[in-house]
Amino acid sequence: MKFFRNTTEIAIEEDTVITLGKFDGLHKGHRFLMEGLRMEKQKHHLKSVVFTFSTYPKDEIEHKKHDVLLTLKEKEALFARAGVDYVVEYPFTKEIRCMEAEEFVDMLVTRLHVKVFVIGTDFFFGYQKSGNYQLLQDLSAHYGFQVIIITKKQVDGIDISSTRIRGLIKQGQIEKANDLLGYPYFFEGFVETGNQLGRTIGIPTVNLYPGENKLLPPFGVYCSKVEIGNRSYLGLTNIGVKPTVGEKNPVSVETFILDFNEMIYGESIRVSLQAYIREEKKFSSLDSLKVQIEKDIETIKNYKNVTKC
Repeated sequence: MKFFRNTTEIAIEEDTVITLGKFDGLHKGHRFLMEGLRMEKQKHHLKSVVFTFSTYPKDEIEHKKHDVLLTLKEKEALFARAGVDYVVEYPFTKEIRCMEAEEFVDMLVTRLHVKVFVIGTDFFFGYQKSGNYQLLQDLSAHYGFQVIIITKKQVDGIDISSTRIRGLIKQGQIEKANDLLGYPYFFEGFVETGNQLGRTIGIPTVNLYPGENKLLPPFGVYCSKVEIGNRSYLGLTNIGVKPTVGEKNPVSVETFILDFNEMIYGESIRVSLQAYIREEKKFSSLDSLKVQIEKDIETIKNYKNVTKC
């Protein structure tokens, strides 16, 4: 897979099929777009392109960062797994923000050799969102491309959307969020050194520090699944600031991995949340904390819905 990251200098010589959007979470609704992309790619022997922005338009317009379900790195990994040929992460510049809808289409067709657009009924583009799937259909004959329309998907009569999923995660409703995502909500990164107090009570842990603007669920303890290379383990994860062991700890994703006793500092792991267990709290002593953790471990051992990522 080839990337165009944060550059306006984009060009693809092969004929392509393209889908466009923010794709935060790459959830079940997005998967229908990705499947449409794959089918048109095979049908017409095209290269597949995902066009998104290197920053979210809302961030640039409101001049502040919003929490996301997937960091750009995490999103790129999921696109690669989906078999996408090109990912364009275009900068949301003043020029692109003020670009008229047809001019935007002309740019894509000219620079990326687009022969097929695969888009949802809720997709808008161009200055003040003046373009939509109907405009693409109107322009298709002139520019010589096809338009495949994907209807927005629903669960329980409500649209599957990144906004809906973010709301569920903020409420700690991890299982409902995972159902809409189509995979467990995860944190991915390199294991970093912590204060190593877990080892002093016989419960060694690994620490990840969430990426910038990665959406956090409520501080608390979660049943998790931990992937290390091609191995998978049950985990007990605390998300928060570890109030029992200090007052100024950074937010971390700290996990005790069951049936595991290896030093993996510096290695890349994925921690996928399965269910919320309890809130984070400050205990009177490390011994009290240990007693509660042992109870939490028994709780997750009996949790029936643990699945692999």
